[in-house]
This record gives sequence, C-alpha cells and structure tokens, in this order.
Amino acid sequence: MIAQPQTSQHYSPSDYLDLEVASEMRHEYINGEIVPMTGGTPNHNRIIRNLCTALTLAVRGQAYEVFIADQRLWIPDAQIYTYPDVMVVAGELTYQPGRRDTLTNPLLIVEVLSPSTRSYDRGDKFAAYRTIPTLAEYLRVDQSSYQIEHYAKTGAKQWLLQVYDQPETTLQLTTLEVEIALTDIYDKVQFEAAPSEPPAQN
Repeated sequence: MIAQPQTSQHYSPSDYLDLEVASEMRHEYINGEIVPMTGGTPNHNRIIRNLCTALTLAVRGQAYEVFIADQRLWIPDAQIYTYPDVMVVAGELTYQPGRRDTLTNPLLIVEVLSPSTRSYDRGDKFAAYRTIPTLAEYLRVDQSSYQIEHYAKTGAKQWLLQVYDQPETTLQLTTLEVEIALTDIYDKVQFEAAPSEPPAQN
C-alpha cells in the first residue's frame, strides 16, 4: 500500500489506535505521525494474491500462519504501526499487550514496491523491521519487472541479500523451507511494454 503524509500533528500510539479503530480507511503510524494509505495497483494486488496463495498452500498443516495487507503490525522499538503486504508468523501469535488485533512477531515480511514507497521500503522501513526480534526474512518485490530482493538474517545485525531477476528462477525461503517459482509470483502481472525506439534516419 501507498502511504501519504497527512499532518504534522503529533499523536500518541493510543491516540492513533482510537482513531484507527473508528476509521473506514487504514493508516500507518510513524513515530507520532498518522499516514493514510491509498489503494494499490492491479499488479500490486496480483502479486500479493499470488504470494499469499503459494505460501498458504506450502505451509498447510504446519505451525505457520499467513496474513495479508489488513493485519496491523506494531514495531515498538521504532514506534511504528504498519500493515505489511504479507506476513508469516511461526507458532503462537504474539499480540501487542492489551490488544487482540495487532501482531508483533512476524517471521517473514513481504512488501510489494510502489514508485512512491520504494525509497521508504528500502530504507527507514527495513531499518524498523530489523528491530523485530522474530523477523528472519524480508522480501521486496518489484511490480514492474521480474525482481525480488530477498534478505535472510544470518546473525545479529547481519543480513544476506539475494536478488532474483530471471523468470525461470525459483525463490527459496530458508526459514520456511519453501520454494516458489517467480512465474507463479508474477502470474497474470502485466508489465508495461518498453517504448519502441524511433526509426533510424537516413
């Protein structure tokens, strides 16, 4: 989803939750600011659907749960409430104290990149995600081309990056022991055709 700054007013986490529960649209909370989230593109939604379907089938019968974009996540060290595009939780759900609608213990997070959020998802948001003790893998999925950035935690403050950018390759999620073909992730995604070059002048 795409987040857009709303106001410079500072809100407490409890203020945000009171407003969010009563709101008809979703908002992120970023260190005191409330940021409305607009809808995604068809490609954005196709990728989320494809990943959610593949992950749900792959972990069926195992101690994992898959959540999509309307599940709120609280990151206490960064003071952020957000709605990742896809989350996988291992074992029992851990909620924010006093809540039953806000999780704190994802194992895997997926964000589908949008032009307006690309820098944030790669920078401040990933820095916030890295403060989550349970997080072991993070995916950033491009919606305009075959490109997935896969970060796997290898130690304290150590993350290994692998880039998948060929349609015939297979994404390997180490913590879940799951493999997903890129063609399945990008099923029905429609890339814009590259502009044709003008004819050569004689």
